[in-house]
Amino acid sequence: MESRGRNLDDDPKAPLLPLSSKTYPPLLSTASTPSSPPPPLSSILNLNTLYILLGPAICAAACLLVRLDGPPSARNMLGVLGWVFAWWLTEPVPMPITSMAPLFLFPLFGIAAADDVARSYMDDVIALVLGSFILALAVEHYNIHRRLALNITLLFCGEPLNPPLLLLGICATTAFVSMWMHNVAAAVMMMPVATGILQRLPEQSSRNDAAVANFCKAVVLGVIYSAAIGGMSTLTGTGVNLILVGMWKGYFPDADPISFSQWFFFGFPLALLIFVALWGILCLLYCSSGSGRVLSSYLDKSSLKRDLELLGPMAFAEKMVLAVFGVLILLWMTRSITDDIPGWGALFNGKAGDGTVSVMMATLLFIIPNKKQEREKLMDWNKCKKLPWNIVLLLGAGFAIADGVRTSGLADILSEALGFLEDVPYLAIAPAVCLISGTITEFTSNNATTTLVIPLLIQIASTMHVHPLLLMVPGAIGAQFAFLLPTGTPSNIVGFTTGHIEIRDMVKTGLPLKIAGTAMLTLVMPSLGAYVFGIKY
Repeated sequence: MESRGRNLDDDPKAPLLPLSSKTYPPLLSTASTPSSPPPPLSSILNLNTLYILLGPAICAAACLLVRLDGPPSARNMLGVLGWVFAWWLTEPVPMPITSMAPLFLFPLFGIAAADDVARSYMDDVIALVLGSFILALAVEHYNIHRRLALNITLLFCGEPLNPPLLLLGICATTAFVSMWMHNVAAAVMMMPVATGILQRLPEQSSRNDAAVANFCKAVVLGVIYSAAIGGMSTLTGTGVNLILVGMWKGYFPDADPISFSQWFFFGFPLALLIFVALWGILCLLYCSSGSGRVLSSYLDKSSLKRDLELLGPMAFAEKMVLAVFGVLILLWMTRSITDDIPGWGALFNGKAGDGTVSVMMATLLFIIPNKKQEREKLMDWNKCKKLPWNIVLLLGAGFAIADGVRTSGLADILSEALGFLEDVPYLAIAPAVCLISGTITEFTSNNATTTLVIPLLIQIASTMHVHPLLLMVPGAIGAQFAFLLPTGTPSNIVGFTTGHIEIRDMVKTGLPLKIAGTAMLTLVMPSLGAYVFGIKY
């Protein structure tokens, strides 16, 4: 039987994603000579150059033409916002470089001192990200995610085959992995595992084409959407949640910070409801009544067991990485429990944060030997070169912008301009907030969308005289509903490049999922969310 990708006997530690077969011209051409004519003006003033000039042009226009009833720093902050977001949207320079722009723009425009801006790029939330990313790299290095995926898939692969049940296993595994590492990383890790299962299916050239093609679509869509949904459950699952928590701490320093366990008690039930909706939509659209009979001869437990055996028995290093991860989760969940049961954080007078234990447990990976080679530890710094510094810098930029909007006086001006919303009921504005965030995020990154809308939502909440989290949380969660276009998030691109899905498949599945998620969030936030976050009406 032919297969679309790797052979079943391939090395399980081979690259997760296939290398592109495209060829590219050399960076430097040896054919050019001194007599070559100069490049035409059109090639110099290309679109990228125009995008580079767009940011400073918007900033200059705001600073020179906009009149605000407030201090000059508020007008300057508006101009800087236009500059940064123009570059984020068009990306004429890499997004991580744009994310560092506040470090020089804020001092030059008199918005904040250089030391104050720099502090935004390293706080407890950033420490939480760095520690969790190092642990995620350890999981990837020792192939723990692949072993976990194959074990759970075996559990759900019954005899006779039940496609909805197998689909549930694949999606649930992806969502669980995404809870503890960034959702893009979870999608990148799980997609080869999922497509490896699909490689056992025949080429679509028989009368059973529809059943095979639909199941392939369901699996790929399930992985990319489950990665996004799983990331909603925990603070470490996605940068959006971390931006929300950081802005909450920045705008309301006297309020209780949102802890890992507090977010989990809200985010996990919400994610579970949206996950059930996803599974139902996928089964309804892609799992026909006769698909089990068609697929059963290709997807059996024996072939899955063979892939699991290729990984060999679990080594000491894998067990220790899992143990460290397990202890970290336990510490996250028990640092702050309830007012009556304060948790272990009370032993340190509340000075230890989630980032404290994240970095502490990550440090253990550089101390514990892996028992593979003498003096070799579970992790070394060379393995950490893949740390996603782009996400770290983007988080820092979000925190810096939130502080700048508040301290420059722009927040007060926005609050006065939004006075017409004072009498709008919450149940009407919450779906609109989620819809706006969900629309913007289809065209730019989830993190950039959150950084843009959260400061505005804080002012809207102040104008409406409602608790800020009642709008901040729907805005942040809505920014994660990037379900319609491949460009919405890198996870979508990972699924799109498999060749199993098209844009119309994403729209057909993502639109009802976005509607269901918006409806559930609108109902859960004022009920469960109010209880978990201690919101009093």
